Amino acid sequence: MKTLYVGNLPWSTSEDRLAQAFSIHGAVHNCRVITDRETGRSRGFGFIEVDDADAEGMINAMNNTDLDGRLIVVNEARPRQNRM
Repeated sequence: MKTLYVGNLPWSTSEDRLAQAFSIHGAVHNCRVITDRETGRSRGFGFIEVDDADAEGMINAMNNTDLDGRLIVVNEARPRQNRM
C-alpha cells in the first residue's frame, strides 16, 4: 500500500469526490481531505491510500490535471517530519 499526496485542491472538494476522481485509475482504499482544526475548512490538500501496483499510474494520470477547476499536484507522500 502506498500513500499519495494530493495538493492544490479546491476548498469544496470532498473525500468522496477525491476518491471518485482517482478510482478511475485503480483501487482507492482510503481517502482523507485535511481540514483546519479550528474552522473545519479544507486546507487544500489530502492523502489517498492505493495499491502499490496502481500508485505510479495514478500519479502519472492525475498530476497536473484539472479537478473542479484547479490543477492538482499528485506525488508519493513523504513521511512526516518531526516538529521541534
